Amino acid sequence: MRRVGVVGGFLVLGLAACSSPGSQPAPTSTTASSSAPATTSAAAVPGTPQPAADGQCPYLSSEFVADANGEKVTKVQVSADKPHPACFFYSFGNSKQVTVQVYVGDAAAAKGLVDRAAPVKTSDKAELTGGWEGGSLSAASGAVYAVAKGGSAVVVNTDQKQTIKAKQIVKQAISALGL
Repeated sequence: MRRVGVVGGFLVLGLAACSSPGSQPAPTSTTASSSAPATTSAAAVPGTPQPAADGQCPYLSSEFVADANGEKVTKVQVSADKPHPACFFYSFGNSKQVTVQVYVGDAAAAKGLVDRAAPVKTSDKAELTGGWEGGSLSAASGAVYAVAKGGSAVVVNTDQKQTIKAKQIVKQAISALGL
């Protein structure tokens, strides 16, 4: 008991000495605080892509997507994202059947994008040769297959429940883009 009292007393005295009115915070703590937002913004996860124009996907053909997903492609739109636009493949009734998002940039943002699409803690593990890792999951509304490697990520959402279809599209996008 005495040791606890003595040690506790030293801690109280030590804390009091650190917070005395005459002491001033070190300038480096102010600098660290002001630089934190820059780090956060550099690793910001990309937003959800939006179709911007009708046009062909520059890295996936409509025929490949139709074969892989099992539905005829009736329309294709692309986003305004650079350097690789997201591609939106539609089927009959103007319903979106496949969305492909490609991200190249910050490694933390790439992992964040994959984790948002297929949360690592709740999805099945997804791995492709060459070091691509992420997650895949199936739901009533369709399936997602999302992987990242370094600063690159590829996310495919499909209206089909089989993740293998999304996986085949991811593999083709990676190959076509040389990622």
